[in-house]
Amino acid sequence: MKALRLPVALCALSFVAACSTTKDPAPAQPNTPTTPTTPAQPLPDHLTLGNPSGATADAAQPTNYLLSKPQYALSYHRDRGIPNWVSWHLDATWRGSAARQDDFRADNTLPAGWYQVQATSYSGSGFDRGHMCPSADRTNTIADNSATFFMTNMVPQAPRNNQQTWANLEDYTRSFLTTGNEVYIICGSYGRGGTGSNGGITQTLDNGRVTVPNRLWKVVVILPTGTDDATRVTTSTRIIAIDTPNDNSINTNWGQYRVSVDAIETATGLDLLSAIPSAVQQVVEAQVDNGPTN
Repeated sequence: MKALRLPVALCALSFVAACSTTKDPAPAQPNTPTTPTTPAQPLPDHLTLGNPSGATADAAQPTNYLLSKPQYALSYHRDRGIPNWVSWHLDATWRGSAARQDDFRADNTLPAGWYQVQATSYSGSGFDRGHMCPSADRTNTIADNSATFFMTNMVPQAPRNNQQTWANLEDYTRSFLTTGNEVYIICGSYGRGGTGSNGGITQTLDNGRVTVPNRLWKVVVILPTGTDDATRVTTSTRIIAIDTPNDNSINTNWGQYRVSVDAIETATGLDLLSAIPSAVQQVVEAQVDNGPTN
């Protein structure tokens, strides 16, 4: 893992619980303090490119609760039972020979009194326990791989989406590591109501404690291996963004679902890549990738 990087002032953002069959209302816009009371702190490695919702480890913010693990960082939504987003850094040091652990389990690091989604919460639903940070991105040690199986790193994902469309993009993303690159990945979901292998739209699982999202999105930033990564993103940096339906009839070619980062921000209310210089952000977030897909 890398040393801490660019200091960025974080802002607060509250998520609105989903009630639509297609898309959640956009979260309220963050408030910008006029006089900071404490100095900005360096962001941890997995948030080098920004904290998309200004999440903090404050139990009084149950819809935007920060879980910062050694292997990834995420914003958890207690009332949806899934993350709003998950962010992680990937370079060759994260890859090794550790076997897939398959130890799906509740995350006991959540605040006391919060419901912990169980390994069996998706059983019989027609949806996969869809990793956000993939198991195959964390194979350097058994502990790293095991950490990807916390249920806070999962969303109910249509099997075809999880096992083929997203898996194809994950494999492609890892291919950059063999050519002198590192990548930053941010992904998440929004909306309510997906179609799994059982057919028909399902809105919640586990007696309403887990929301089935309507859409799943991902942003991949590819950089040559180096340091001070947020400052090295330029207007020519390749950034892949996709927004896919949570539907078991999805096309397996992820390239068909490419969108701009701006489009994902509009749909989710998040501020992605906020640690990148603003002039660069304006250009790269408006672009839609048209590069190769394998």
